[in-house]
Amino acid sequence: MEKDLVFFDGVCNLCASSVQWIIRHDNGNHFRFTSLQGVYAAQNIQDPVLRKTDSIILQHKGKYFVKSTAVLMIARKLRFPLNLLSVFLLIPSFLRNPVYDLIARKRYNWFGKKESCWLPDENLKAKFIP
Repeated sequence: MEKDLVFFDGVCNLCASSVQWIIRHDNGNHFRFTSLQGVYAAQNIQDPVLRKTDSIILQHKGKYFVKSTAVLMIARKLRFPLNLLSVFLLIPSFLRNPVYDLIARKRYNWFGKKESCWLPDENLKAKFIP
């Protein structure tokens, strides 16, 4: 089974906490993770629009999804009842993304920022691409 890849802002406290939360609720082991600041992202994200994204990107079956769509597609693969959040995919992204954008803009002010990327412990290393 090919795993979906979640690119996240490795210096953002909210983003690192969100990755840890996803891992706890990913009973099907659907995801791997990599930092947007890492070597893998630099070498594999070619699209200039995606390269400017500084919060979350989901790579699913070779396609890239960003912002609220990425979050809801991740939720779809989590255990019940979290997977029910994916019903919000029925709402057009132009209505969903302003809320996402507000949180993304304020995330460092509200949740803080690290000096360097969060690193997983030995138990989680297999889920991460450097």
